[in-house]
Amino acid sequence: MTPSEPCFRGRRLRNTVGLRDMVREIRLERQDLVQPYFVVEDDPEARREIASMPGQFQLGREALLRELEQPVRQGLRAIVLFGVPEHKDEQASGASHPRGVIQEAVQRIKRAYPELMVITDVCLCEYTSHGHCGLVENGLVQNDPTLDRLADTALSHVQAGADMVAPSDMMDGRVAAIRSRLDAHGFVQEPILSYAVKYASAFYGPFRDAAQSAPEFGDRRTYQMDPGNKREALREARADVAEGADMLMVKPAQPYLDVLQALRERLDCPLAAYQVSGEYSMLKASERMGWLDGTQVALESLTGIKRAGADIILSYYTTELLPLL
Repeated sequence: MTPSEPCFRGRRLRNTVGLRDMVREIRLERQDLVQPYFVVEDDPEARREIASMPGQFQLGREALLRELEQPVRQGLRAIVLFGVPEHKDEQASGASHPRGVIQEAVQRIKRAYPELMVITDVCLCEYTSHGHCGLVENGLVQNDPTLDRLADTALSHVQAGADMVAPSDMMDGRVAAIRSRLDAHGFVQEPILSYAVKYASAFYGPFRDAAQSAPEFGDRRTYQMDPGNKREALREARADVAEGADMLMVKPAQPYLDVLQALRERLDCPLAAYQVSGEYSMLKASERMGWLDGTQVALESLTGIKRAGADIILSYYTTELLPLL
């Protein structure tokens, strides 16, 4: 064989199923996946299916404990929690309350499943009466005044037992503010997963139904990224690393695989990607119509996200796919 010849001719490799499996370059595994959950405050026993996200539920804190039993037995390693509080106000006061919906849920989960990694979303949109990710004054989102509220929220989550906090607000400087607050209270080992590259995407619609967090006015384009920008993603990512982020997120995943791959090539840090609600719901809708094999398409999509460079993937398919991995 000369150096220019392939190691295997395609025909021979295709016909050797066992060998093909052995030399597969990317393999999706249980520890790659994180399941998101929506925790409601109004009823501890609630289990309400989300109409725009078939198979996903708003769960009360007690219902969530039961929901976790089977996935944990099947190898679920990590979850991310989003809160749906009863009370909302302009200051997002419920976000950092020590007995808030997320704080109470984290405490219960860590007692019941101490081995499960609990990641918490740190944002104000679920807790503000106007639905924006930051504090608002005269109709405008105020970046700097929001940082204290985010830092307070992250601290309260860690004090409740969260293993990792994930700021998703896209305010400038929030990673540094959170890192400083955690360090000042002795939580120097608790990592930050920053939504460093979060686009102002049309794929978030079902999530806003689930989290009841749609903005009452305007949109989030003033602080989330323009879908047309790639170089900006690199700047945002480098800035968050400099501020102390331990892991970076790209959101959504599928439409921005080129961005994910660019970060993988340029940054030597762990990367996460979020297969968001719209991506999930499109596949589920096609599956229900009989147009696609939902399981195979989900596995293929997630494999593609990992191949592009993600170390971990947040996906609503996680618990459904655990038995297959």
